[in-house]
Amino acid sequence: MASVDLGRFIRDIPDFPKPGILFRDITPLLADGGALAAAVERLAAPWLGARLDAVAAVEARGFLFAVPVALRLGIGVIPVRKPGKLPADTIAHDYDLEYGRDRLEMHRGMVGAGDRVLVIDDVLATGGTAAACMRLVEAAGGSVAGAAFLVELTPLGGRARLAPARVESVLIY
Repeated sequence: MASVDLGRFIRDIPDFPKPGILFRDITPLLADGGALAAAVERLAAPWLGARLDAVAAVEARGFLFAVPVALRLGIGVIPVRKPGKLPADTIAHDYDLEYGRDRLEMHRGMVGAGDRVLVIDDVLATGGTAAACMRLVEAAGGSVAGAAFLVELTPLGGRARLAPARVESVLIY
């Protein structure tokens, strides 16, 4: 699987979702079993042997990678969702977007004091959502071991926003 060129499974879509944006579409990778398996293995590899208690999965595409990575690491998954999607008591973190505010929530009690949590999502762009997820984990009493992404878009500066956390990305553009 190490020899699979994952970059050839990422499709460039110009001017989506608006003019001037080059969208990196991961759906061809998701549709190919070999590429998907290689991507999961590469997401998990830097964290093998690390002391981790859980993976925090960012809605929605982060869910696609968090479950198989967690299985590979032998740990569970904590869904981090948009408001109103979780049925039990939640904790929340509000954060700023370029043109407004948003909120992430997770069930109360999912992260224990001192739990080491890996944040995982499909793409690291500006880092706002991942940073909010990290703050949520910390507010729950856990510590962020780092973050893992399939794709990192370096011109958008997300890695710097997540500093000093360890960040591992499979594909860097």
